[in-house]
Amino acid sequence: MKNTLSPWNFNAAAPIRADGSKESNMNSTKPAFYITTAIAYASKKPHFGNTYEAIMTDAYARYKREMGYDVFMCTGTDEHGQKIEDLARDAGITPKAYVDGVAGEIRELWDKMDVKYDQFIRTTDDYHEAAVQKIFKKFYDKGDIYKGRYEGWYCVPCESFFTDTQATDCKCPDCGRDVQKASEEAYFFNMRKYADRLMAHIEAHPDFIQPESRRKEMVNNFLKAGLQDLCVSRTSFTWGIPVSFDPRHVTYVWLDALTNYITAIGYDPDKSYEEQSEKFRRLWPANVHIIGKDILRFHTIYWPIFLMALDIPLPDKVFGHPWFNFGMDKMSKSRGNVIYADELAEHFTVDGVRYYALAEMPYNSDGSITYESVISRFNTDLVNNLGNLVKRTLDMQNKYFDRVATPVAGTDEQNALDAELVAACETAYEGVVANMDTYHVADALECIFTMLRRANKYIDETTPWSLAKDPEQNARLGTVLYNLLETIRWGAVLLHPFIPSTADEILAMLGTDAVSYDTVGAKDSGKFGSIQPGAAVGQSRVLFARIDEQKKLAELEAIRQAKIAEAEKAAKAAEPVAKPEGIVQIGFDDFMKVDLRVAQIIACEPIPKAKKLLKLQIDLGYEQRQVVSGIAKWYKPEDLIGKKVVVVTNLAPAKLCGVESNGMILASGEEDVRVLFLDPATKPGERIR
Repeated sequence: MKNTLSPWNFNAAAPIRADGSKESNMNSTKPAFYITTAIAYASKKPHFGNTYEAIMTDAYARYKREMGYDVFMCTGTDEHGQKIEDLARDAGITPKAYVDGVAGEIRELWDKMDVKYDQFIRTTDDYHEAAVQKIFKKFYDKGDIYKGRYEGWYCVPCESFFTDTQATDCKCPDCGRDVQKASEEAYFFNMRKYADRLMAHIEAHPDFIQPESRRKEMVNNFLKAGLQDLCVSRTSFTWGIPVSFDPRHVTYVWLDALTNYITAIGYDPDKSYEEQSEKFRRLWPANVHIIGKDILRFHTIYWPIFLMALDIPLPDKVFGHPWFNFGMDKMSKSRGNVIYADELAEHFTVDGVRYYALAEMPYNSDGSITYESVISRFNTDLVNNLGNLVKRTLDMQNKYFDRVATPVAGTDEQNALDAELVAACETAYEGVVANMDTYHVADALECIFTMLRRANKYIDETTPWSLAKDPEQNARLGTVLYNLLETIRWGAVLLHPFIPSTADEILAMLGTDAVSYDTVGAKDSGKFGSIQPGAAVGQSRVLFARIDEQKKLAELEAIRQAKIAEAEKAAKAAEPVAKPEGIVQIGFDDFMKVDLRVAQIIACEPIPKAKKLLKLQIDLGYEQRQVVSGIAKWYKPEDLIGKKVVVVTNLAPAKLCGVESNGMILASGEEDVRVLFLDPATKPGERIR
C-alpha cells in the first residue's frame, strides 16, 4: 500500500516509519489538536455510511488547521476477531492475508475520497500488538483483570457480549442479528471498580459525550443500571493478540481496538504519563474521537475506564454521529441498496459526494440518502448556486474588463447592496466557526450556501449586463464584479475543508494568494477586499455539469437491479445443497447400459412457438443427429455452436413440440441450468466412462 502524505500537514515532508505511518514533526508554536476516527473493521469494504465518518473527520481536521491548530488526524483498521477468522476460513486464506486485502481497500477508499490522515494504524502492526500485550499484563498485575468463565450470548458481527436480558429472542440488541450462546474460559475486567469515578467525570464534564442525547443514553442505560464486568479475552478462536502470560487466550477485540488511539502516537505501557514521549504528551489527551453512535458504549464507558486504569487522562470529547440510511431502510446487499462512496463519485465526483455527505447528515438524527436527493443537491447547490455563480462572474469579468479586477467605486445609494453582500460574507464566516466548533457540520455548510445564494441575488439586483450598456456606469460595473469575485473567494476559502479540490480550483481561477481562513472573517473589516485591483483572473471552467435526473436515475436503477441479482446469486450459491431423497439405486450392469458419448454441436436454432426449446444438430463422429433441449432460456444458439457436450445416445426417440429428439444433452440445475461442456481436445464419438 502506498504512503499518503497530507499536503495540509505543516510538515508534509515528515518521514515514513517502517510500519507505513508518518511521523509527526509537531509544530510547537501552534496548539496541538488530536482527532481520530473509529478504526474501520477490516471485514469488508465500508459502505457510504461508514465512509461518512472519515469524510467528516477530515473536514473537521482541515477546519482546525485553518483555525491555526497543529492537527494530527489518525484513522486505520481494526483487524482481529472471530468474524475475521471465519471470513478468512471461508475465503480459503489466512486471516492476515484477508485483512491485508481489506485494509488496502479501505486505505484506497479513504485516499479516493480525499481524506488526508496523518497516520493510518493497523491493529496487526507489530508496535501496536506489543503495546496491547503490555497493557493487558499491566491491568492483570494491578488486579483489574481476573480469570473466570464466560456464560452468555455473543454477537460475532458486533464482537459484543450480552446477557440474557439484553439479548431478547436471541437477537443482538445493537444490530438485530442472531447471537451465539458462548461458554468459555476468559479473563474479565473489573468495570465496577471504576464506575463511580466515570460517573463523576461525566457529571463534571457535560460536554464529554456529544450530542447530549447520547450522554443521557449511556448514563441511564448502562452506568445507572449497573456495569457488568467485561470479558477481555477469548479462547474459542485464535485470531487475536495472544495474552503474553497465558497464550491460550487472545485479547478481546475491543480492548485491542480502543487502545489504537494511544499506541498510534507512541504510548509506552512501561512508562508513566509524565515519562511518555514529547509527541505523546503533546497530543494526548485526544481532543475528540469521531465515532458512529452504534459504538458509543465502547468509547464512553469501556475506553475511559481502561484509561483510568492506566492513569492516563481521558479524551476531551467523544462525538457519536448518526447513521446514513438508504431512504428509510438500512443498507442491505440483498435489497441492492448498499452505496459505496467511490462508486457514487463516478457519477457525482468526489467533491459532490463529500458535499452531499456533509450537508445531508443531521447533527443528532439519522440521515437519509436517496439518488433523487443526491441529484437534487448536486444540481441545486453545486451546479446552480456555486458553479454557475463562479462561471457567470468570471465570464463577465472577461467580457467587460478583459479579466482584470478593477478598483471599487460607486454611489452611497448603490453601495447599500454592496454592504448587504459584505455582511452576508461576514455572517457566513461567523456561522461556519460557531457551527463547526459544536460539530454542526451541515449547518456550517448551510451558512456558506446562504452567502452564495445572496451573491446570486446580488447579480439579479445589480444587473451587470445592463450596467455594461452605459459607459457612465463602467466604474459601478467594475465594483459589482469585484464584489462578486471577492464573495466567491470567501466562499472558496470557507468551503476548503469540505470540498477541497473544488475550492482549490476556484481559488486558482481567481489568481489570488488570499486562500486561508485568516484572509476572511468579521473581526477585520479590511478582509473583504483581498483580491488586488489590477490582478487578472483566469478563464472560467464548468465546475459541476448538470445531471439529467431521469436519465441518471434509470442508469442507477439498472445498476441496483444488477446488484440485487448478483446478491441473490451469491446467496443461492452459498446455500448448502440438499441431500437428494428417494433415489433408486441401480447396479453396475444397469449403469453400463447408458451410453454417454462426446458430441460436437454443429448447428442450433430456436423452435418456433417453443420458448424453452432449442433444436441442435450434433456430430457424434460416426453419425449426425438431431437433439432437442430445454436450454433456450440460458443459451443463445450462436453461443453453442462448436461446443462439445455429453449426450445420452441410446435414449428412445421422443417428440417435443412436434420436433423429434434423438438423445439428451447433460446439464445441471433447474432454475439456473448449466450445460456440461467438455475439453475441446475430446473427440466426437468417444464414450464417457
